[in-house]
Amino acid sequence: MFTADDHLIMTQALRLAERGLYTTTPNPRVGCVIVKDGKIIGEGWHERAGGPHAEVHALRQAGEAARGADVYVTLEPCSHHGRTPPCALALVGAGVRCVVAAMRDPNPRVAGGGFTLLESHGIETRSGLMEREAQQLNPGFNSRMTRGRPWVTAKVAASLDGRTALANGVSQWITGPAARSDVQRWRARSCAILTGIGTVLADDPQMTVRELDIGRQPLRVVVDSHLRIPLNSKILQGGNAIIACLEGQAEKAASLRASGAIVLELPAADGHVCLASLMQALAAQEINEVLVEAGTLLNGALLRAGLVDEMVLYYAPTLLGNKARGMFGMPALTEMAQRVDLDILALDQIGRDIRVRARPRR
Repeated sequence: MFTADDHLIMTQALRLAERGLYTTTPNPRVGCVIVKDGKIIGEGWHERAGGPHAEVHALRQAGEAARGADVYVTLEPCSHHGRTPPCALALVGAGVRCVVAAMRDPNPRVAGGGFTLLESHGIETRSGLMEREAQQLNPGFNSRMTRGRPWVTAKVAASLDGRTALANGVSQWITGPAARSDVQRWRARSCAILTGIGTVLADDPQMTVRELDIGRQPLRVVVDSHLRIPLNSKILQGGNAIIACLEGQAEKAASLRASGAIVLELPAADGHVCLASLMQALAAQEINEVLVEAGTLLNGALLRAGLVDEMVLYYAPTLLGNKARGMFGMPALTEMAQRVDLDILALDQIGRDIRVRARPRR
């Protein structure tokens, strides 16, 4: 169905889409290439929400030559009015011949509507070219549209024997500077960074992107069931913070809101904030990707709730012993069938450390 040339052109569209890795939230990362007579006449990618979409950038570059051309785009062109006009109408107006999309848009407001609009104006459409690669570019957007919750990645730095901190809580620094720099890139691509009150009280972190100029900062989200967070915590400075707590704490919540934080009062699950409700609330705020940088308790709770989609695990070439703190707080297992099996996605050396990317096997 698709030729080698088709794959080469879509590969370029995917490369273009990746340029928006840190900046398009809450929109998907999309790239577009326009070809005529075997030559590329226009290219574009979606740079940031509220700005022109990939197709518009590519059409501007192609100009009048776009008439009768073929368009390769990593996501079905939108057909609805959002922050910008529909891209499908722009393609119709430009008189293109054919639109090849890597995948259909999972957004229910589109969901095939872009193709229908194009076809109603005599434009040929095809989809499914390098679909898996396109899906991997936007796991959070796809998750929010199809599951009603963000894509959750748990980042853990540990010793080679799987320990994240000494028994007294000291954890800085287990991994080296190269691994810590790599974490900044994972933060930069995320819409929100999630941690627990235990981490805030122990380390007073900022949870900000510091090494990359991406023009924004991810939201900082703290799970704090009983609102123990001090008002002078670094994570509250500069706004951009969400505190998730249990319902019925109006006075404490008012103080936090006065400091500029958003307070989400959520139902309880086993005496703590219901994490599934938290994820639904974050999705309602257009959060696509969440990076978890938390301690053993929250990591374990998310894993047990089935809310961890991916893990980025950094292992340092050092040993801390069995008295040090672990990675995921879980009840004692009584049989091997209770274990959490993982699929390994990638294994890389980052400086002196090893980075493992894995996903729980569903």
